[in-house]
Amino acid sequence: MKRHALSTRIWHWLNLVCLVVLFMSGLTISNAHRRLYWGDWGFAPEQAWLIVPRFPDWMTIPGYYSLAVARDWHILMAWPFALLLLFMWVAMLVNRHFKRDLMTSPSEWKPAAIWHDVVQHLKLNFDHEGGKFNFLQKLAYGLVLGVFLPMMIFSGIAISPGMEPTFGWLVELLGGRQSARSLHFIFAFALFGFFVVHVVLVILAGPIGQIRDMITGGKSDEA
Repeated sequence: MKRHALSTRIWHWLNLVCLVVLFMSGLTISNAHRRLYWGDWGFAPEQAWLIVPRFPDWMTIPGYYSLAVARDWHILMAWPFALLLLFMWVAMLVNRHFKRDLMTSPSEWKPAAIWHDVVQHLKLNFDHEGGKFNFLQKLAYGLVLGVFLPMMIFSGIAISPGMEPTFGWLVELLGGRQSARSLHFIFAFALFGFFVVHVVLVILAGPIGQIRDMITGGKSDEA
């Protein structure tokens, strides 16, 4: 039995490619208008709740300022990104990965249990019993799969040119087109923060073994 199912490994690496291209092309789009607003509209500096720094060309796709090219890359990766997330959720429900490995139990939400996990992480002790992931890992993966990634898709649809006639209800649900744009930015950087923490923990836990297992599947903890 593999530690990581084939569906998880396929999604992991393809999703990584999509996210990198989406994030870097998104930085170019951000450079086109660096102010964020709440509500249905906004343009003037005094209406902005945040003025985003300009990102250097080495961080962006393309490696020069071109809003049109950046949008082409963004749309090119947006569809596989959304379809891959749908694929992952179907696979997790079918192979019981979600119920078996990611669903938390009431006992794990007890303050003492949460604090124990925090202390073990601070000690760089990532061993755990009774499942594939500990509570903090389940919480992080659950937020990414159930909140951050879906919100990137929903907010992206809401701010996409030409989508509002069909998805006007979604724009309203997110508080207006400018609110959706702000949420898109917030969740993009929340994902970036998760990515940084994820990479650091992989390095601390042994990068060679972790990467090998995500390629080959590895051996189950129960083996």
